[in-house]
Amino acid sequence: MAAEALFQPWSFKGLNLKNRLVMAPMTRSFSPDGVVTEEVAQYYRRRAAGEVGLIITEGTGVDRAASLNDRNVPRFHGEKELAGWKRVADEVHAAGGAIGPQLWHVGAVRSRDPEWKPEGGYDSPSGLSSPGKKFGEGMSEEAVADAIDAFARAAADAKRLGFETVELHGAHGYLIDQFFWDGTNEREDAYGSKDLPGRARFAGDILRAVRKAVGPDYPVIIRISQWKQQDFTVKMAPTPRELEAWLTALTDAGADILHCSQRRFWEPEFEGSDLNFAGWAKKLTGVPTITVGSVGLSGEFVAAYAGEASQPASIDDLLRRLEREEFDLVGVGRALLQDPNWAVKIHQGRNDELMSFDRSAMASLS
Repeated sequence: MAAEALFQPWSFKGLNLKNRLVMAPMTRSFSPDGVVTEEVAQYYRRRAAGEVGLIITEGTGVDRAASLNDRNVPRFHGEKELAGWKRVADEVHAAGGAIGPQLWHVGAVRSRDPEWKPEGGYDSPSGLSSPGKKFGEGMSEEAVADAIDAFARAAADAKRLGFETVELHGAHGYLIDQFFWDGTNEREDAYGSKDLPGRARFAGDILRAVRKAVGPDYPVIIRISQWKQQDFTVKMAPTPRELEAWLTALTDAGADILHCSQRRFWEPEFEGSDLNFAGWAKKLTGVPTITVGSVGLSGEFVAAYAGEASQPASIDDLLRRLEREEFDLVGVGRALLQDPNWAVKIHQGRNDELMSFDRSAMASLS
């Protein structure tokens, strides 16, 4: 199929994109002591120059000691850090692109560095890294309030620096998602509940604080997933009714766009329909959605990060879904990490030039 559906402009709340392609956030760990470098800025510029409509940056830490567990992952607070991000935004804009930072708190996820420990301990809802696995202590009400404020301050800085949007990382078993998941949220205060919309209060309070910080007309994205890195089989909302209740709590709190993460975008979310996660999210809420998950590649990203190569794959099914308006935007991760000109090649029909993804691409900023 011709790829023209991917290259139609899209506008929403002042976010004016030249096409439907979104560079998905991918952790790179090339920012010494949390400060992005000129090399990082040029890495993002190359994707903007390569016809990517919107870049969502790698996850970048908010102002909590435990928000990141890697010294080389960027932060989104501090004078040097924010000056570096201003440089990134300027380079992307100079290449004709739009950009938003992904604001991140990893929560109770162990560092790959055995010597790293956060000042004051890890943050988590209940001191669990997965069901039944003790990992520090649960956050106090004061810590919860401080984390909410940290997200809001980062969002305000993103707007001030000229980013077109901001995304909250609420997926994949990190802090916000740990509050969603009953397996890691056993709180008995206002941030715990037997039902999913109740456990969404932490995310909702972050969204309300972010909305207050950026105003009513600045687009706010939240990335969500059913699956967790701790357990791929988790399905927090096993029915459309439960999914609607969860997502409505987020949109009512201020989420404008839902970034719906799947490991494979083509898999149906519920029996009886071929709609994927993003398709159901749009159907149930009416808000714009981003689909993501192994777009343009044969294998999914968890296996790829473990060393499994992926070959170029057809996007015809993706295009059919986009033409049916099941979702609005398409997140592309590893294909763009491997090749900054992936979108150009897709647009020009140069499919024979598409590259396989190899884990070695993670070792450099090409």
